[in-house]
Order: sequence, then C-alpha cells, then structure tokens
Amino acid sequence: MDRDAALDRVEAIVDAVESETLPVPVREVWVYGDVALGLDPLDRLDVYVTKDILLRGDDEAAAEFEASHGVKGVGKSVRAEWARENPDLLRANSNGYAAPEKCLAAHLLPDDEPIHLEVCNASFEDNVRQRLKGAMAREKYEQILDPRGVCLYADGQRSPNAMEKLRNGEFAFPTLTGALEMLGVDDDEADVAVEAMREYRAEQTGATVRGDVV
Repeated sequence: MDRDAALDRVEAIVDAVESETLPVPVREVWVYGDVALGLDPLDRLDVYVTKDILLRGDDEAAAEFEASHGVKGVGKSVRAEWARENPDLLRANSNGYAAPEKCLAAHLLPDDEPIHLEVCNASFEDNVRQRLKGAMAREKYEQILDPRGVCLYADGQRSPNAMEKLRNGEFAFPTLTGALEMLGVDDDEADVAVEAMREYRAEQTGATVRGDVV
C-alpha cells in the first residue's frame, strides 16, 4: 500500500470517528507497525481503535432487527441509530449477535485495501501489555500487538501534530525485537516471536478485523 494513500485512509478514519455516527463510540485511534515507522510502501496498514461499551439496551430495536435482519443485539452491542442509518453495514458474529468490531470495519474500511483493524475496549498501551502477557504464556506469538504506535485521536480530541509527523516520517522507534525486549521479553524468545508475527502477517489479505475485550 502506497504510504500517501495509507495516510489518507488513516485521516479519513479519524474524520469519521470525529464527525459520523458509528456503531459504537470510539475513544481512541492509533496506528502502529509499518505506518508508524515511516515505511513506504506498507505491507499492511494497522489501525487500533478503543471503543466504549454501550450501557443502555434498546429492547425495541433488538426485536426490530432480529425480525427484519436476523441479527440479535442491535441497540445493545451496537447503536440502533447507526443500524437504522446503515442497515447494509450491519454485521453479526457466529452466534448471530451484532458484532461491534465487524460493524466498525464495514463502516470504516474498504474491503479491498490491505488494512487490519484492531478493536478493543482497552487503550492501546494497556492492551499491548495484556496481549503480550497472554501470547507469551500460550506461545501464541502471532497474537502479539506491535507496541510501536502513534495516537491520533483520544477522548474527543484529534492530536494537533501526530498526522503531520507521520507524513514527515518524524517518529523514531526501535526494531520490533528491541521493542519486545523493552517490554520484558528475553532476547531469544523475542526473535522467535517476531518471526511468528511476520509469518502470520504475510498470510493476511484484504481488510481484516479483530475484536478483543480486556
């Protein structure tokens, strides 16, 4: 993916978060990995969003969309207002419930671009540590989040200079192995983890999404 096109896409995502009705409220937007490092072109564009969980249920909307679309949980896991405005973007998980991460991906990402969207209720920095701890314990290294990230939007405010710095390639980060070592992974295991992460990443195509709850 051409770097300029990737950054235009990132800016469009932040614009949408700032101004559009989304399936769920989004509290943070980060980019991480290749785009944060200034690479051009990118193998994939990695975006992380922190979502809020809806606190009030809408039983009427839930019944409405289960009857009309066969999707449960509208008005509870995703906003009823959004679903009524964007019924074609409504996505469900394997149990038939509206899936916030899939709905966000449908709203924010074109299907044919190499973009990965991570969606979680925890902040990027907290989830990096949680995912690393779990992945190391299970030796599921491909589940590690690249910790080299840049925050573009948080708590209703866009960063005043992060996008400009991204476009100018002004951020400096260690190697991925070095970044994992800084988080407490020993040298040999960091090398194994990085190789597993690269192999897994190379297998991904098109737009992909992962939802996580911490």
